[in-house]
Amino acid sequence: MINDFIPKIKKEITQISTENDLMNLKSKYLGKKGEFTVLTNSIKDLSIDEKKTQGPIINSIKKEIESLIGAKFKLLKQSSINKKLSEERIDISLPSKGSSYGSVHPISQVLDEIVNIFTQFGFEVFEGPEIESEYYNFEALNISKDHPARDMQDTFYLGQGSLLRTHTSPMQVRMMEVNEPPIKIISPGKVYRCDSDVTHTPMFHQIEGLLVDRVITFANLKGILNEFIARFFGKDIKTRFRPSYFPFTEPSAELDIEWKDKSGNKAWMEVLGCGMVNPKVFDSVSYDSAEFTGLAFGMGIERLAMIKLGITDIRYFYQNDLKFLKQF
Repeated sequence: MINDFIPKIKKEITQISTENDLMNLKSKYLGKKGEFTVLTNSIKDLSIDEKKTQGPIINSIKKEIESLIGAKFKLLKQSSINKKLSEERIDISLPSKGSSYGSVHPISQVLDEIVNIFTQFGFEVFEGPEIESEYYNFEALNISKDHPARDMQDTFYLGQGSLLRTHTSPMQVRMMEVNEPPIKIISPGKVYRCDSDVTHTPMFHQIEGLLVDRVITFANLKGILNEFIARFFGKDIKTRFRPSYFPFTEPSAELDIEWKDKSGNKAWMEVLGCGMVNPKVFDSVSYDSAEFTGLAFGMGIERLAMIKLGITDIRYFYQNDLKFLKQF
């Protein structure tokens, strides 16, 4: 079955005419949930002898797939350049275009709007380091070395116990380590995961929220987030909280909004994760969970921006296309 991938991919590549379609094909086979990736992950279930024979074959096929995609990418790139050169006509008699004013990037616009809403709620803004330790990024947040949640986050490891943070949640621990309750903060910033497709980029932005005091309940969490949604998306937007799982909150939930697509059809869309701070996180900072409770939430800025602005491909934000950026 593995040997069938090369003929199959060769056939599909011949039908591809754009770089975007080629990236989608790469994600289809080599992405985190790609067909070839899923198949090769099953090698862990083989015997030692089978791994010795199958391992080199799998690696060889993967390299060939990457080579085929790379060669096609170069071909499409050169074809695009040749087409552009043939179509361009330079009229040296034309006057210059003159200068133009810059503007705030749509991601920064959305980030500023979100920060402004939460500061009106009384949250203070604190930013943390983008290069984190495994302790703050995982262990202190109840994600041990063998915790399955680590498999959900494709991490850029830098060696010697450091990494590019995969979320802004480490600021929970950093703030509680050096401050006594009450704590009411948001922490915006860049985060990094080894993933790339129409809805994911290796670098993106998150905002983490944390509120800790003696009497904090899930009702406080719902009230804060419902009011945020009303101010950010509009008062008529319906919300719902679905049970979910995050190692650092218990109970945990995901917040959905009812949203209309371009055709006018309504659908529920996930916008953020949240929950009550897990007592095990309080143990990491020597808080008495019998005395204090807390709520936490985290949201991706790009995701909120895509929903609000009607953008279907996250990569548009980072292509520096002025025709796209000038719309905002």
